Order: sequence, then C-alpha cells, then structure tokens
Amino acid sequence: MPRTIKDQTVEQLGGRSSVLARQRREHVEMDRLMDQYRALDDGPRREQVLKQVVQLVFSHAFAEETVLWPAVRRSVPDGEELTARVEEEHQQINDLVADIERLPPGDPEREDKVRRAFELIRQDIRDEEDLLLPRLQEAVDPPRLRGLGTAWEAVRQTAPTHPHPVVPRRPPGNALLGVPLSVYDRVRDALGLGSPAVVRKVLTGLAGVLVAALAAVAVRRKRH
Repeated sequence: MPRTIKDQTVEQLGGRSSVLARQRREHVEMDRLMDQYRALDDGPRREQVLKQVVQLVFSHAFAEETVLWPAVRRSVPDGEELTARVEEEHQQINDLVADIERLPPGDPEREDKVRRAFELIRQDIRDEEDLLLPRLQEAVDPPRLRGLGTAWEAVRQTAPTHPHPVVPRRPPGNALLGVPLSVYDRVRDALGLGSPAVVRKVLTGLAGVLVAALAAVAVRRKRH
C-alpha cells in the first residue's frame, strides 16, 4: 500500500523542489488560511483571507490539471480513474466559489457555500496526499519528480486565480484558455476589484485608451 505523502520527510518526497513537496507545502498553507478564516470575526480581514484562499486554490489546481495529472495518467496504471475523481472535486469547488463571488459578504447562503467549499478542498487534499500522489511517487523517480515540480511551479505562477466553471479541466483546452484568463484574473487582483463586471468595464476602458493612443501615433506618422 503506498504511503501518504503527509507523513514523509522532504528527502523521501524527492527534495524541496519535488512536485510532491511543493504540493504538500501549499496544502498546509490552504489549511492554515481556512482555519484563519473560521477564527476571524472582523469582516474585511475575513474577506482578505478568503481572497487568499481562492487565489491559492485556483492557481494550484490549474497547475495540477495542466502539468501533474497528465503525468499521472501517463505513468500510473489507474491514473485515469484517480485523476477523474480529483477533477470532479475541482469542478464542484469551482462552481461553489463562483457562487460565493456573486453573493454579498455576510449572506447566510454565502457562508454555507464557503463551508461546503472548504470541506471539499480538504477532501481534495486528502485524496491527493493519500491516494493519487503516492501512486505517482511509486511510478516515477526523484529526478522526474523534481522536473515535474519545476514545470508545475512555472505554470502555477501564471495561472488563473479565480473560478471559471466553463473552462475544460484537461489540456489542451485549459492551457489555451489559461493565458487570457490569467491576465483577466490578475488585473482583477491587482486593482482590488471583486466583481467580474467591474473588471470587464476597466479592461474595456483600458482597451479604448490603447486604441486611441495607437490611432494618435498612426496619425502622427502620416503627418511626418
């Protein structure tokens, strides 16, 4: 029986840069942030922590679906079944968080969805650490785990940070949509805009400014 990665040393996981060690570090951070959210009474601070949870969970999951799960399907005999189970959990989390982002803070329905999303995130962590990742560990050697870790981290750094329920869970669909969605999400995060409708207005305004500036440059060039 493969051993859960939760209790292994970093060396057993293949070193700090191994995808197993990277995954576990982020799982620990997700748990910490979810516990912090539950412990807080202050509304604005709770919302900030929830935002951190969302950004971490979705960039993490996108990197899994783009880099890690294809490797599991290639290397593990029942990898298709294992990854399908986790992808279904990801989709449920995606749908719940999309609803959460549409509801106002303090709404009882919103709090219930936050609770359910946190339960699913924790279940997803357990399924990955106890079932899926140990199987990958059995199938590939430490240098390969470190290579996957490097690729996973590169994708995570530029991944979308919010839910997009209609995006495919598998390559190439998710990878093709990942770049524009990442730009969209990171503008939203950088400007502190919670509503997607507000982000669309800002991006439309910026696009209009850019088009006007390019037109002005073109007119100047014709005059000269």
